[in-house]
Amino acid sequence: MARKKQSAGSPNQTHSASNNVPGKSEIAQRVMKVLKGSVKKSLNIRQIQSRIKAGISIQDLEEVMNDLVNEKKVEHLGGFRFKLYVQAETYEGKYEMTRENYGIVHVDTLGEDIFVIEAGSAKALHGDLVRIKIVDKGKRYLRGRILEIVQRKQTLFAGTIDSESKNVPFFIPQNNKLRVEFTIPERNLNGAKHNDKVVVELVRWQTEKPVGKVVEILGAGGEHFAEMNAIMMEFGLSDTFPPEVQAFADQISHEVSQDEIAKRRDFRGILTFTIDPFDAKDFDDALSYLILDNGNYEVGIHIADVTHYLQEGTILDKEAYERGTSVYLVDRTVPMLPEVLSNDLCSLVPNKDRLTYSAVFELDEEGKIVNEWFGRTIIHSQRRFTYEEVQQTIETQVGEFAEEILTLNRLAYKLRDERFAKGSINFETEEVKFKLDEKGIPLAVYHKERKDAHKLIEDFMLLANRRVALYVAKKKRTNPIPFVYRVHATPEYDRLKNLQKFVSLFGYTLNIKSEKGVSNSINQLVSEVEHKPEQNIIQSVAIRSMPKAIYTSENIGHYGLGFEYYTHFTSPIRRYPDVMAHRILDQVLNSGRGKPLKVDPDQLERACKHCSERERNAADAERASIKYKQVEYMEQFINQTFDGLISGLTEKGIYVEIDESHCEGMIPLREMKDDHYNLDDTGYRLIGNYTRKVYTLGERVRIKVVKTNLVKRQVDFILIGKVSELTETPKQRQRKIDDPF
Repeated sequence: MARKKQSAGSPNQTHSASNNVPGKSEIAQRVMKVLKGSVKKSLNIRQIQSRIKAGISIQDLEEVMNDLVNEKKVEHLGGFRFKLYVQAETYEGKYEMTRENYGIVHVDTLGEDIFVIEAGSAKALHGDLVRIKIVDKGKRYLRGRILEIVQRKQTLFAGTIDSESKNVPFFIPQNNKLRVEFTIPERNLNGAKHNDKVVVELVRWQTEKPVGKVVEILGAGGEHFAEMNAIMMEFGLSDTFPPEVQAFADQISHEVSQDEIAKRRDFRGILTFTIDPFDAKDFDDALSYLILDNGNYEVGIHIADVTHYLQEGTILDKEAYERGTSVYLVDRTVPMLPEVLSNDLCSLVPNKDRLTYSAVFELDEEGKIVNEWFGRTIIHSQRRFTYEEVQQTIETQVGEFAEEILTLNRLAYKLRDERFAKGSINFETEEVKFKLDEKGIPLAVYHKERKDAHKLIEDFMLLANRRVALYVAKKKRTNPIPFVYRVHATPEYDRLKNLQKFVSLFGYTLNIKSEKGVSNSINQLVSEVEHKPEQNIIQSVAIRSMPKAIYTSENIGHYGLGFEYYTHFTSPIRRYPDVMAHRILDQVLNSGRGKPLKVDPDQLERACKHCSERERNAADAERASIKYKQVEYMEQFINQTFDGLISGLTEKGIYVEIDESHCEGMIPLREMKDDHYNLDDTGYRLIGNYTRKVYTLGERVRIKVVKTNLVKRQVDFILIGKVSELTETPKQRQRKIDDPF
């Protein structure tokens, strides 16, 4: 049947003045009336459209609904569903997308998290500050609904353009926790092509998908510098400083006055040297060594005096605070301070006078502290050692300053033994390193092995950090002093119970009856798994069972180190909390000279929280750069087979870490055709529905590399089989068939 041509007054033309379509305000009134009649249930936008009987288009109704949501008259439940806004107790918190179907809002004032189903996320993105109300107080957790976005974490996003998969171009954010694709209208592409790495700005989000606009093209997807710059963008990092900050840093005087030197303890005549990686560009700590007349040893831990140059409240200080920490990506360092400070004025290079803040200890033959002193100093390093040089001296007992190095190493062993005896946990984590060519392509991947030279420096740094915190804490007993503590909470019993179950799968035991019993038992476990195939996975699971260390002004001790008091004092070039610790310690040391303490406790706690967040962000960025380079490295091994350990299990697949390179990939469960596998309650095993075949975290398997995806930073494997089964002899295999139990 032929349709008549619509006239200018057609009811479908909602913006015509002649069709008697009501204005926005009247439409809003009708919407409110409809929703008030449906208080206990929600309506989708088409249901609302049919009930208001106004002849308004979906697009125009969306605008009205968006206005009502902003006015807090209507609540958006996600998708296209709405209900009347009901006033309730609300909270502000940070939204974290954890899995595909739900997220968590961290609310400081509640002391616990609120779970949010994705349908109720109200267009919140990972990291946004949101307002939430509790809708269900369950026995195990709170469940809530996000009412509004208080503040976006970001409006610029790094990711990839896809202009071939769908009818319109869209943008896939690099951060997979964002869980949303952006529509990019053709006019907003600004020259970007399919598979380009770009920076996209969020323009609006009124319908199901956000709309974005390309503001910068980083390069072709998979190209080294494009991908690394995208990681920088993803985590809000910049390896350059604003021009005004750089100009401020450049004008800092390099001259040190005699008046300034006169205020400091002079160590320039005492043997002093640095020990750092061979490729280090900045040297923020040095050791001095002196044998005293009584036969004891004076060991000075000298730290770059960053606060002498970084004056509080300046634009340089504000920039350092915002950054919070230096970030170490695979191919570059993103510094907290401009190079003129980090690589020059504050770098304890050899054969130059340098201003330092020091912790100086008199130690006896057993490494016991006889005296200690803290204060500002000036040093002159005689030698820059690499870890490799010092390690060779320790092993051969010959070399420059061999006697001094060997004595320091012996004292470090004494400090270490005492620390472990008091409950410190001996986690030995492996650091992934890459050998890159001039174009950034990985030629090799290896792990840095921590030897005595590394531990020597670590033990003296731990000594300084611990004793500075204890010194301030003692002063605090007579005079309230807010301070920056590095704390590590006691692990939760349930997590330890799961860890106990996990290590039992490998035949190990874990004592979780007491705090000290746990630390001693973990140290025993670490010793037992050393140099065994399961070492890395057991240590990794053990570390994940522990809470994360944070900065706070409320001291609860450091469980992992076994210290009652602990701070970060030894790296102010690269960590802002150390800068804060130096400033407060300086006030404490000067308070006896009539200078009052000026530390705002609330402001300090906010700064501690900020620094903890920046530290987590840096760790995530570093992991992302390592993961990208591992995927790039694995491209050359397509269709090759490797043995590895099961390093992770999810509902989607089995993660395997290859023995030789420690690169990780996933076996999608959809590719395992022999059965349908489910994750058990512990999260440590996958069990087949029909065959009851079990794959366990830490189990050794053989895989084939089948695909790499640089854009998504993932490697796909297919499973060949369990190594134990593939290496069975025919007799062993027949015995299992004859006696499966």
